[in-house]
Amino acid sequence: MLSTIPTPLFVLEMANNHMGDVEHGLRIVRECAEAVRGLPYRFAVKLQYRHLDTFIHPDFQQRLDLKYVKRFRETRLTSDEFLRLRSAITKAGFLAACTPFDEPSVDLFEQHGFDLLKIGSCSFTDWPLLERCVQVESPVIASTAGASLDEIDKVVSFFTHRGRRLGLMHCVAEYPTPETHLRMGQIELLRRRYPDLPIGFSTHEPPAALLPVHMAVAAGAVMFEKHVAVPTSEYKSNEYSATPAQVREWVLAAAHAWAMCGRSDERELGTGGEVASLRALRRGAYIRHPARAGQRVAPSQVFFAMPVQDGGLSASDFSKYAEVTARVPICANAPLTVENATLVNHRDRIYEIARLVRDLLDRSGVVAPRQADLEISHHYGVDRFHETGLTMITVVNREYCKKLLVMLPGQRHPEQHHKVKEETFHLLYGDLLVTLDGTTHTCTAGDVITVERNVRHSFVTQKGAVVEEVSSTHSAADSYYTDPAIAQNANRKTLLTFWLQGPRA
Repeated sequence: MLSTIPTPLFVLEMANNHMGDVEHGLRIVRECAEAVRGLPYRFAVKLQYRHLDTFIHPDFQQRLDLKYVKRFRETRLTSDEFLRLRSAITKAGFLAACTPFDEPSVDLFEQHGFDLLKIGSCSFTDWPLLERCVQVESPVIASTAGASLDEIDKVVSFFTHRGRRLGLMHCVAEYPTPETHLRMGQIELLRRRYPDLPIGFSTHEPPAALLPVHMAVAAGAVMFEKHVAVPTSEYKSNEYSATPAQVREWVLAAAHAWAMCGRSDERELGTGGEVASLRALRRGAYIRHPARAGQRVAPSQVFFAMPVQDGGLSASDFSKYAEVTARVPICANAPLTVENATLVNHRDRIYEIARLVRDLLDRSGVVAPRQADLEISHHYGVDRFHETGLTMITVVNREYCKKLLVMLPGQRHPEQHHKVKEETFHLLYGDLLVTLDGTTHTCTAGDVITVERNVRHSFVTQKGAVVEEVSSTHSAADSYYTDPAIAQNANRKTLLTFWLQGPRA
């Protein structure tokens, strides 16, 4: 028994196209099996069950002037004949699917041991039928033609709260469906609204049309349903049922679409030829002036020009996070390569810092503004950030200023003073030791401490802290560090914009 809906899945809907002739139904199964042979997907052939003696009201049993009454009665099969078809479906390598339209048909569905239960669009909100269907062990797929979002929400909730496995099919109940009526955007709507459910496309457009399945694949559909028939001199095919040959073309069209779309679950970097072509157009990294072995190569010493030489670094390797050191003496205008230089990129460390800050904010319950930059101060370099450093979020900086200061466990902020601004610290979370002109104050959450102008101050935390700082307008030029080495570090700050969106621990 299936534990879930296999995807991608192609459902071949026989409906009443067996024409009430079990041998013709068996022929459809055989020819469809031959048509999809060798294709690497899961396929199901689907029957429709109706208990006609009770499905049609007694007063309408003989009303052959009614289109569907006439068709259902003329294509009627016995339970044993349906079982022959169901057995042939499995023997041919298909999953066996069935749409039961009434409760006795669900009983027969279970007796015949089908793999998948399909709920037709006309039965989507048939609650008595759904109450019976939810008792079935098999996974359930439901078509949504004509259903409002409120109705779909209710049906999804109905099955989800009962622990049943459910898939949804976008469907248009026009037979055949003009391509301009297909409303393919509904697939994406269903995928966004129900991200945990497999979403599919039940199609009734003319069978030679292949653009719809391309669009369905591009929209993220993973289940596909099409009516199938085998026309003969005795039995005609309707306008929306595909022949076995057309079924194969339809599946191959889907495969072509998947090949065009590529992956959507992770970034693909392209073919080897694409990568080589792009690298040939990039600028290589070259050094302006000679460098001695062990010398740090300042950003101002590097220039970028075509071509990138073999083994050479390119402009793409350089960012504000990059540090370059000469391994050996390098002459002017020479390329920087993996052989003559060491490149250290601190990007991963910077984003790990951002993750740790997000985690600390989550624990504290303090909510940071969504669009505020994260300013990371690494006074002695990123390598020593967890020893000496601070992260800061500026909420507002006008004639007044508010910031959130976040310190990770064990961090200290070096001594400094301000000549222009006065600031007040309000400890929102954690612990903080604040030293003012040599006097240390122990702060716990809720404490407030004011730092007047020209007062030397530093602080340290043991378990981490979130501090609200309120001050007059902040200016970067108004921070005077006691250690002159800090002011000489021109790259001691890093700004991140989209830092709140990253993963938490």
